[in-house]
Amino acid sequence: MNPKKECKKIINSFKYAIQGFISSFKTERNMKIHVLATICVIILGFVLKLNLIEWCVCTIAIALVLSAELFNTSIETIVDMISPEKNDKAKLTKDISAAAVLALAIGAFVIGIIIFLPKILK
Repeated sequence: MNPKKECKKIINSFKYAIQGFISSFKTERNMKIHVLATICVIILGFVLKLNLIEWCVCTIAIALVLSAELFNTSIETIVDMISPEKNDKAKLTKDISAAAVLALAIGAFVIGIIIFLPKILK
């Protein structure tokens, strides 16, 4: 294999992933909300001086929620391509995908309360 070609493939895969994230951010209201929440958590984390474990837990929660939102967007896009007309099963698929994001977002919120609330109340 040609190392230059392999390197270019890797660079392109990162480029396409970043483009996907940007596209999701531009088109999905909830992605904007999740990114805003991420920025708030990061700022608050620095202000309240989170320790290493707290940063790790917050980072995992953030990554899970953002990833779930990206998967949800992907699933909704595929469902819309396959079934552009109104369809109860297509709606159910999209609703379940959105519910998965909601479940992770609620979990992340609870993690935020557990980590941040004691520091704020000090």
